[in-house]
Order: sequence, then C-alpha cells, then structure tokens
Amino acid sequence: MLPPLLLPGESFQEWLYRASIFLVISCPCALVVSIPVGFFGGIGSASRKGILVKGSNFLEGLNAVKTVVMDKTGTLTEGKFAVTRIESTGDLTENRLLELTAYAEMHSSHPIADSIKEAYGKTIAEEKITSTNDIPGHGLQVVVDGQEILVGNVKMMEKFGIAHAATHETGTVVHIAVDKQYAGYILIADAIKADAKATITGLKARGIRTIILTGDSRAVGEAVAKEIGIDEVHAELLPQDKVTKLEEVLARKRKDEKVIFVGDGINDTPVLARSDIGMAMGGLGSDAAIEAADIVIMDDKPSKILTAIAVAEETRKIVWQNIIFAMAVKGLFLILGAFGVATMWEAVFADVGVTVLAVLNSIRILKK
Repeated sequence: MLPPLLLPGESFQEWLYRASIFLVISCPCALVVSIPVGFFGGIGSASRKGILVKGSNFLEGLNAVKTVVMDKTGTLTEGKFAVTRIESTGDLTENRLLELTAYAEMHSSHPIADSIKEAYGKTIAEEKITSTNDIPGHGLQVVVDGQEILVGNVKMMEKFGIAHAATHETGTVVHIAVDKQYAGYILIADAIKADAKATITGLKARGIRTIILTGDSRAVGEAVAKEIGIDEVHAELLPQDKVTKLEEVLARKRKDEKVIFVGDGINDTPVLARSDIGMAMGGLGSDAAIEAADIVIMDDKPSKILTAIAVAEETRKIVWQNIIFAMAVKGLFLILGAFGVATMWEAVFADVGVTVLAVLNSIRILKK
C-alpha cells in the first residue's frame, strides 16, 4: 500500500500483485507439514524394524541418551531358564524337593517358574494347593498338602528368619523351606542373548554408559556384566529399590541428557514409568511393562536399542534438512518477490512445491 503512495510513478496494481506473491511465499505450510511428517516417517521406519514408538517426543529424546539402564532377566538374557542343579540339605530327596517347588510355582508365569515346572515334567494336581501368597521381590508362600512351602531368593529366607545355605554358584538360586525348615535350593541358569555383547559395545562406542539393575544375586549380576562389558551393576534389588537406584542415576545426569530404562517384567513397571524413556521387550514382556513403556521392542533383541537410536538420528537429520531447505527457498523467493522478479507461479512453488519436496524427503527414511 505504501510504495504507490510514496514513490512517484509506481502502480498500485503492480504492488498489490507483489504483496500477493509475498503472502503466498510466506505461508508456513512447508514447515508446519514437513516437521511432523519427518517424525511420522521415523516412527514408520522404526515400526518396520520391529520397534514400536509411542510418540515423536520419545523418538527425538533418543538423540540425547547418555545412560542406558537395563534389567537382566529377559532383557540381556534369553529368559529361558533350565534347572542345572538340585541340592537337598534335609530329609527330602531331590525329586521331592523339585516336586514341592513345582507345586509352589503352579500359578506363577515367571520364566524361572516355567523352567521348574518343565523340569518336574508331571501333571500338577491343583487341588493339593490350598493357599498362595505372592511376596513381590521375595518369592512365594504356598500351602501344599498341609505343608507350608516357602520358595524364593535369599531375602525370602531372611524375611521368615530361616537359616539357609551360602551359595556362590553362577546362576539364579531358588531357596526352598518346608514348614519353616530350610530344605535346599535349585540352581537355574539363563543364557545371555546372542546380540547382548555387541549391543553394549555399540552403546559404548556412542559414549553411552550402561547399568544393570537386577533382583538376582550380586555374583550372577557381576558375572553377566563382566561377560558383556556393562559399566555398573546393582544387584539383589526389590522393585522399589530399582526405582531408588534409577532416581540416583537421574539425579546425576545433566538437564539436556536422557536416561533409558529397558525391562520386561511386571516388577519393572515403576522404573519404566519413572525413566525419561521407558523401553520394554514386547515378546517375553508382561502386559503391564508394555503398557508403561514409551518404546516397545517387538522381537526382544537388545540390539534394537542401537537401531532405535540410529533411526532417531536419521529422523532428526531429515527434519533439519526440511527446515533448512524450506527456509532457504522461501527466503530466496521472498527477496525475489519483493523486487518484482518472482511470479505467482514461482510463489506457488515456494509454498506448495517445497511442501511436496519436504514430504518426499521425509519418506526416504522408510527405505533406510
């Protein structure tokens, strides 16, 4: 409006045309559309690789990860246990000890319980079980044929004041007491996942610190950590202890850093919810863990942690490409439009054309 009034010889119609061109070019469609489409492309790429990301903010957050905290069982190990030793310290035979333990674990869906029932290999008469009490982080208190059976870890024995055998075996030790008398223990081994060591090596190459939080004994936790190269181990933890340890890790990080927790069990749910980014194993993982997690690895491979971070990095790169390209093109055509060089068709390209090109650029990530 001002140039025709202030400058002699200038046409009002010409400057109105320039203003229309300027208005079309300055439309922010390319930026408004290309950024979310870039993240949608990243989420789609992750899903094709077996990683379910529940929001673009979690995908972007992976770029700032400096610490990965992990559960051990089912996350770094297969979660497919096998009974390797039965040690009876009382009058019970090894077969009888295994039988009572299998009955006690009847209603449990934990992988350790499944391995005990598989080792027993016989039909369990459910009518013999009159009561079951699940004590989180400790074990089970079950009455079978009128006998009270306590099955669990060291803390379970200590909770009921039962003297137990000191074991230094590498593996998960399940202690058993009958009518408050220590009866022996069952040793269960779990294999480390094939890609666990490569995953830790890859995380370290990115400068990411790794930590294990496990309810297993310190000997088991440290043995796994030593084999695959974990930086820090905290063992013999109850669910609430895991939250406390995670709080300590979160307190040490900088404001611009993120902490991931990777777990699979129902006991990991509070930690998954408290972490900056919760990542759950979707195959062996419990429904509660999957619900609480922000990212779900559908095939239970820890190497997908690296894959998710790589997808996040590629997504950020493409989003910035879209932003810079859109701003550069629009800036150029705004200048040309102000001086009357750009036509309306070029203005349309600077708006719609740039939007289409940004969308096509975002699609590239689906092929990577």
